[in-house]
Amino acid sequence: MFGAAALITFLSCVVLTDAQHEPGYCAFYEECGHNPSVGGSLLPPIVPCYNYSRARALTGEHYEKLKQVCSILDRGENNTYACCSIKQLTSLEMSLALSKAVLVRCPSCAENFAHLHCINTCSPNQSQTVEVTKLMNVTTGNITREAVVGYKAFLSTNFADGSFQSCKNVRIPATGGFAIATMCGRYGAKLCTPQKWYDFQGDSSNGLAPLDIDFNLIKEGDTEGLPKGVIPYNGRALKCNETTPSGGQSCSCQDCQESCPRMPPISLPPGPFRLLGTDGFLVISIILLCFLMFAFIFYLFVAYLVRSHKKKNTENGKGKSKDQNSNDVPQQLIDPSEVTCADKNSLDAQASLSRAFRQWGTLMATYPLTVLLLSAVVVAVFAAGLKNIELTTDPVELWSAPNSRARQEKDFHDTHFDPFFRTNQLILTAPGRKGHIYDSLLFGLQNFSGIVSKDLVIELLQLQTQIQNIEFWSEDLNRTASLKDVCFAPLNPSNPALTDCAVNSLPQYFQNSLKNIDAKVNMTELGVTKEVDWRDHLIYCLNSPLSFQDITDLRMSCMADYGAPVFSFLAVGGYEDDDFTNAEAFILTFSLNNYARDNPKYKVAMQWETEFLKIVQAYQKNPAANFTFAYMAERSLEDEINRTTSEDIPIFMISYAVIFVYISVALGEYSSWKRILVDSKFLVGLGGILVVGCSVLASMGCYSWIGIPSSLVILQVVPFLVLAVGADNIFIFVLEYQRDMRRPGEKREEQIGRVLGNVAPSMFLCSLSETVCFFLGALSTMPAVKTFALYAALAVLMDFILQMTAFVALLSLDTRRQDNNRCELLCCVTVSTKRLNKPNEGFLLPLMRKYYAPVLLHRYTRIIVMVVFIFMFSGSVFLMFNVTVGLDQELAMPQGSYMLDYFQYLYKYFEVGVPVYFVTKKGFNFTNVEGMNAVCSSVGCDQFSLTQKIQYATNHPELSYLAIPANSWVDDFIDWLNPGSRCCRLYGFGTNVGKFCPASESSFLCPIKCVGTPPDGVLRPEVEQFNRFLPDFLGNRPDLNCPKGGLGAYDKAVVTDQSGEIIASRFMAYHTPLTNSQDFTAALLKARELAHNITLGMRKIPGTSPDFEVFPYTVTNVFYEQYLTIVPEGLFNIALCLLPTFVVCCLLLGLDLRSGLLNLFTIIMITVDTVGVMTLWGIDYNAVALINLVTAVGISVEFVSHMTRSFALSTKTTHVDRAMEATANMGSAVFAGVAMTNLPGILVLAFAKAQLIQIFFFRLNLVITLLGMAHGLVFLPVLLSYFGPGVNKAVLLQLQQEKAKANQELELRKTMRQMYDNLSYESNEIKLDSDSDSNSTKAPTHASKPSQIMENQQDEREERIDRF
Repeated sequence: MFGAAALITFLSCVVLTDAQHEPGYCAFYEECGHNPSVGGSLLPPIVPCYNYSRARALTGEHYEKLKQVCSILDRGENNTYACCSIKQLTSLEMSLALSKAVLVRCPSCAENFAHLHCINTCSPNQSQTVEVTKLMNVTTGNITREAVVGYKAFLSTNFADGSFQSCKNVRIPATGGFAIATMCGRYGAKLCTPQKWYDFQGDSSNGLAPLDIDFNLIKEGDTEGLPKGVIPYNGRALKCNETTPSGGQSCSCQDCQESCPRMPPISLPPGPFRLLGTDGFLVISIILLCFLMFAFIFYLFVAYLVRSHKKKNTENGKGKSKDQNSNDVPQQLIDPSEVTCADKNSLDAQASLSRAFRQWGTLMATYPLTVLLLSAVVVAVFAAGLKNIELTTDPVELWSAPNSRARQEKDFHDTHFDPFFRTNQLILTAPGRKGHIYDSLLFGLQNFSGIVSKDLVIELLQLQTQIQNIEFWSEDLNRTASLKDVCFAPLNPSNPALTDCAVNSLPQYFQNSLKNIDAKVNMTELGVTKEVDWRDHLIYCLNSPLSFQDITDLRMSCMADYGAPVFSFLAVGGYEDDDFTNAEAFILTFSLNNYARDNPKYKVAMQWETEFLKIVQAYQKNPAANFTFAYMAERSLEDEINRTTSEDIPIFMISYAVIFVYISVALGEYSSWKRILVDSKFLVGLGGILVVGCSVLASMGCYSWIGIPSSLVILQVVPFLVLAVGADNIFIFVLEYQRDMRRPGEKREEQIGRVLGNVAPSMFLCSLSETVCFFLGALSTMPAVKTFALYAALAVLMDFILQMTAFVALLSLDTRRQDNNRCELLCCVTVSTKRLNKPNEGFLLPLMRKYYAPVLLHRYTRIIVMVVFIFMFSGSVFLMFNVTVGLDQELAMPQGSYMLDYFQYLYKYFEVGVPVYFVTKKGFNFTNVEGMNAVCSSVGCDQFSLTQKIQYATNHPELSYLAIPANSWVDDFIDWLNPGSRCCRLYGFGTNVGKFCPASESSFLCPIKCVGTPPDGVLRPEVEQFNRFLPDFLGNRPDLNCPKGGLGAYDKAVVTDQSGEIIASRFMAYHTPLTNSQDFTAALLKARELAHNITLGMRKIPGTSPDFEVFPYTVTNVFYEQYLTIVPEGLFNIALCLLPTFVVCCLLLGLDLRSGLLNLFTIIMITVDTVGVMTLWGIDYNAVALINLVTAVGISVEFVSHMTRSFALSTKTTHVDRAMEATANMGSAVFAGVAMTNLPGILVLAFAKAQLIQIFFFRLNLVITLLGMAHGLVFLPVLLSYFGPGVNKAVLLQLQQEKAKANQELELRKTMRQMYDNLSYESNEIKLDSDSDSNSTKAPTHASKPSQIMENQQDEREERIDRF
């Protein structure tokens, strides 16, 4: 049998060795039939007959056909010779039409391509440029003839290189790739050379070439090895920037670098801010440090000189004594003329507030049950709105304002086009598996990584098939649903089958067929026979994903089963320099339609994704699985955020419980073990917590009534903020009450009112500042910040109102219980031990008065504190300018979330970034020539058209963040209309005459071209043609005969109104890989700059509307746009919060500007230092951080304003004494109420699973609390001791007048006593000595009672003035 086969082969296949090569002779002529050695070809493999004969003179129809197909050979009708028949010209025309469909964008390239094949097929000197190498007997119609099935073609390198150079940059608009990639086989565009390009064209296994052509590229003058008589063809190849002889214009810049205009030098992004050759912000910080230090040292120096001068005057008896700060110790009387208007205003303001709150507190304490009932009713009415509460969980609604630019662009895009499809993806690796080297017959030695192995490809296919076959019952559809119900099916969107669904993966190169993966065949190449298998096919498809057939004898397609190509970066990842087979990861992607949330199919898609996650998670747990992988569904982000929120709710509950326990324990008096249950304040602490909770509920309920939605951020942050404010006020109020002693004849209710009158103005100052601060913060454009500010403002206001009502009433009830010696939890049980009738200062107040305040306000300690805090502030200014802006999406995920693994895999293995659409709005005329030229990038287009500018940007991806140029429906539509292709034709017969005819129909049925051939080679349809054929183009499914069909690529990229006017269109490009929020933000900024430049250019086209606009759209823009403006937005919000703290402080202290400025400066220092520590601790600045910084201002008010007011109203003689008094009295309450309330709760948050909570709630709130405590209890007392306002002279005058009045009363009492004593003496003289002795003893006793009463009144008056 073997011998018979060899004999048949010998007889049917003859290798010619005596070929003749003479001018004017043909090597072959006419068609002999189909090549029997080529099977599965995409075009009929018709081969010519071997015929060594003279070239034929062409006339008539023959000549006209040659002139039409190969005009390069036209020498006139009576002087044209050729070696091809009409049939050959027709077949050549059909073959060239396929190439022209891809290369027509560049006329000179298409001309050079046709030039070569016309020379090989029709040249009159054919025998001089080709050498027939293989013949085979072909039988057609019972006639057997020798057919040429292989020959050598000899070309000069000059012509070959010129042709290649003219074609190598021609683009395919639909993909953004290079056309050469589809015409260079396994090498792709990057590795393609002239020789490899011609080798692919001459390979009969490529599905297009009917026979084997061995192209020999010969250098000029090199004759070694050439057969005798052979002259390598050395015609002139057109350059891509030249016009063609047929009138075609030069190629566009996008397809030809030589046609590009001279571009101005690229403007590099501005470098870092520098001064004096170093970091500019560092220089500014050092200057600030030097200025502050110099100012402070200068102040100390001046103070020293003044103190020395005053000391000298004192020694000479000319001056008054001084304290250690050179402050006057007032010894002289205050004259009413010395009291300023500001002092009077301050006194009046404080007196009015104190009087009002005293009366209010007395009223609330008198009717506690009524007050509690009314408070409960009001809270219940507000809280009833919670039944309508709406929680915003959609990240778009949460972080992007409805009127923001990105949101409006998203709404425009999603309204006119379908929203970006839902992505469900796996990234699979196989670490530890050894790779291998494959010696391919066609591709040589190739490295295959461990994951690119047959068994893993099959396992991937099995997993993919299992996911594709997901079925589940859908209540919304009332039937069993599957992937085809919700999948993205670009080529059959109306009624997709399962194989129409867009699933991108490596098995798609084998059409998801196990049979194709197992296929293998022996193949002979250059005399070497080897087996080719799945690896050869995979190598080819990874480099040429647009091919309908590989170049191996397997002859399989590279297209996916749903009809579209799978680009290599969507199938594999983790490769370098296009070494695809050495990839480290497989990528499997299922794309679903992104339905609106009110669409019933939205729930179906969510259900499918749930089933997808179940299968993937079960597969991950399977010990037999060979993959290590990461995965995500479109719903995963929202699911994981909601999951971590629910899991961390117990952490927040524990945090609040810890705070509650602390408040309950810390508020107790504990004067005796026997009275511990009486003096504890468990119920008061619980009441304080309930007041906070009710204020939050009332705020949420009120806004729910109005219809303002809430969010999880509000639920987490607002209670913390209100608890910090509320606990502080509770401590200040309760501790002040405990330190006070009821005066003789004073009722309990009056004492509570009097205590409230003392402290409520300070509480009112802080609460009003915070409320106004947050209400002004609602001017923010960010929805999350705006709603937080609204909820926080009302919650703080409600908290203050409830404290002034319900909490006062609750304290009244509790003091009544305590006075009756009843136990707290067991009200019926009483104890016999009486309450001590003396103030209870507790533990903290004496400690701070005796130790902390004196040490802090020591002369040298104060200097050290000022220097340290000046250094801190200056360093934080520098760090503030270096804080990282952004929020990486993985931080929103809890620790251990599968999404963290996915993000890690995504950044590591993905080779391309997210797609970006350049969207055009209504107002531009695409139908006229100027409009098309302003958009397209092919021949005849403007050099600075829309697509051309995007192309320029991709030349600098490091600056533009664009990696792949935009596709262009305008370019492909023009190419689709080209009469040289089969795409746009009309029926010439039958019922459909005059209607569009698809490329799959025969030329006989569709002889009419849609448009004629333009005389200058630049095709531009007329307006009527544009409007008529655009719908046909958009609905035309691409195939081999017409790869330019718009279905799938463009059918949803063009939107027209009822009149046919284009009201929206889009052009898709790709970003470079973006790995963090800084990259996404920079990419958005650069895309907008490019789109603005395009807009300005297109508005110059006549007829364009002045409001026409081009904008870039990426699905991530709505999340990252905020970072373009978050710095000025943050400064605006914080400034709005700082303003009321200054204004309210000044107003409530009677226009005390100095106190207001010191208050403001300290809060600014806390805020700046907080941002500085954020930089050191790796806390990024974003919307969540901004919410916390606004909260920081509110909490800082608590730390600072109480202390400032306490100092301003103190009547001690020196600044240091006043600072000591404020530190001891108010500092102890602030420390216990704010710092020690917040810290335990904050520390509990360290155990939260969510990274967002750990970073922005634990870390940041810990920083805010510690810095607030440091500035409020360390820096501020020292600052006030140096720069604080003087004693209010109006208060001193009032004190002086009170004392003078008391002295007058004392003098009157003494006078009255003397008169009484004299009268008593005279009356007693007539009595007995015994009676006289008795009466003289009693008289002073009775006489002492009025004087004792007056002394008590004097003491009380002095105490009241001093306390005020």
